[in-house]
Amino acid sequence: MCRIYGYFHTTATPHEMRTVAALQRHGGPDSTGSHHTPHGGVGNNRLAVMDLDGGRQPYHADDRVQIVFNGEIYNHGPLRRRLEQRGHTFPDRCDGTILPALYAEYGDALTDHIDGMYALAVLDRRAEPRLLLATDHLGMKPLYYRFDPAARSLHFSSEIPALLGFGAAPPGVWTPGLDAYLALKTPFGEQTMFHGVRALPPATTLVCAYGGTPRLTRRAAPPAAPGPASAPTPVTAPVSEERAAGAPGRHLGGEAPELRRILDEEVGRLLVADVPVAVITSGGLDSSLVTALAARHRPLHSFNIAYRGRWPHDERHFAREAAERAGTVHHQIVADPERFPELIEDTVWHLGQPNADPITLSTHVLFRAVHEAGFKVALTGDAADELFGGYDRMRAAVEADAAGADWTGRYLDALAVLPAARRTALYTDAYRDHVRAVDPLPAGARHELLHGPGTALRRIIGFELAHRLPAYHLRRVDHLSMAHSVEVRLPFCQPRVVAAAHILPDDRRIRDGQVKRALYAAAEGLVPPSVLARPKQPFTLPVTAMLAPGTPLWEYARDHLAPVRLRAGGALRPEAVEALFTAQAGHPDDTTALTLWALLVHEVWHDLFHRRRPELPTTAATAARRHERSAVPA
Repeated sequence: MCRIYGYFHTTATPHEMRTVAALQRHGGPDSTGSHHTPHGGVGNNRLAVMDLDGGRQPYHADDRVQIVFNGEIYNHGPLRRRLEQRGHTFPDRCDGTILPALYAEYGDALTDHIDGMYALAVLDRRAEPRLLLATDHLGMKPLYYRFDPAARSLHFSSEIPALLGFGAAPPGVWTPGLDAYLALKTPFGEQTMFHGVRALPPATTLVCAYGGTPRLTRRAAPPAAPGPASAPTPVTAPVSEERAAGAPGRHLGGEAPELRRILDEEVGRLLVADVPVAVITSGGLDSSLVTALAARHRPLHSFNIAYRGRWPHDERHFAREAAERAGTVHHQIVADPERFPELIEDTVWHLGQPNADPITLSTHVLFRAVHEAGFKVALTGDAADELFGGYDRMRAAVEADAAGADWTGRYLDALAVLPAARRTALYTDAYRDHVRAVDPLPAGARHELLHGPGTALRRIIGFELAHRLPAYHLRRVDHLSMAHSVEVRLPFCQPRVVAAAHILPDDRRIRDGQVKRALYAAAEGLVPPSVLARPKQPFTLPVTAMLAPGTPLWEYARDHLAPVRLRAGGALRPEAVEALFTAQAGHPDDTTALTLWALLVHEVWHDLFHRRRPELPTTAATAARRHERSAVPA
């Protein structure tokens, strides 16, 4: 696991490369390596997880091809043996060491052979210089880039703050970003909150010829049926629904169904490391199941986070029951809400752009504790809800669709910080005009969601896997775990698990008000009955209760959302934000609290990365309204 960075068709001083490396050294504190050429350069910060004494990057067979890599290749053993049979040799047993040979054999198609999580870069100068960037099938390892069309130069990095360390002029604000952020809780797709800074989408290969423009190819990767764990390439033989999940509602007894077997094998593979491995146990079904399966393979430490005091939605007792049943050494981390204001800036900086989920703060604190306890790797239960239909918004959409009712408006509002009508009421006339015709969803995503093939649930799951999961969840988990030199591995993101979920019919995901039916069936007998029977709730910070008058968090929010600051921004009506504070003080509710939290995070982000507020373009309609107001007698 590492951080990577580089430049192409431009130059970078040694100082710039050292600056970029230093800005993301937290994600790779064990070593730093770089290679510079007249055509471009690549660099790496290494977090040593496999073969601690090997794995020196950039990887290369000769000076003409240099490769930097962030992630893990779980099938590197079979790939190594295959490549050795073809005459390749390797200096060590680190997983990434196979990449030069893999590229020599398969060229740009090397990603077709990798089972793992990754972002990688190949600087190839064997003929006309070219740069290749690539991401894994779900976007578990983010990669950001900035292309200057005038200079035909490209810079890339694993994290946005590091990308900004290159000496180019700082990027401006993407002005529709505030609306996209409030509509989706963070921008989806390639777009970031910075004008000109792009996120490379999942399952995407970018190729840039020297002096050319980047060409992005989305790799076709329909879920293959689950094959044996040792298979180095996808297996396409079908697997029956019954084998994938077992019969609905059946108590499974001692023999695990196919889904449980696949999950068990994948969890076992992800536990392989040359450093200590832990598991995150939130107290919900997904992490409790991962904890139970992991503990069957090896002695294990588990971690849970809770908050000092008495707060709603406290899950520590469920996590403790899951840990006790699995037999782990359990660590209960307790965060102090009084210290949250001093943590917000650091959390937002590591993310690089706003994410409206208050759980970002908890994630930051949790992985700091994992690091301090001596662990470099942690398994989590992320992505199970997206794969198996675990969200209430999915259940509501399925039920509405079955009744012949429109589900789209309610579903999209459920993704947002606050519903569309309330969102636009926060905006000044100028900003409302500015974003009126801008769709916050990525190009084509709305049509796929509403009019694509398949049932409503299949379209929703496809949309969330392609857009929401990588932007909202996976970037958060990666950036805030690597902020503390912890590599997160995600069993539910493994291709065989994705494939097993893909073949399930809708009613094995959601039926009769029950979500994730197949996964609940697979977990019977492994997790405590209390976890199976508990109502689903989000793993989040109880911000509705915590954001109250007299608390440090309240005062911090009041300072950052003061009317004089909002007027300078030009996008938000100060009186509308003041009304939110009044409502939260008198009658707190989840939507109002989350809105204040989201606006606070946005202000902190702006303070961190921008010296002055963006100026909104003056439309004809806005100019006319200004003229009308100026003509009204006092």
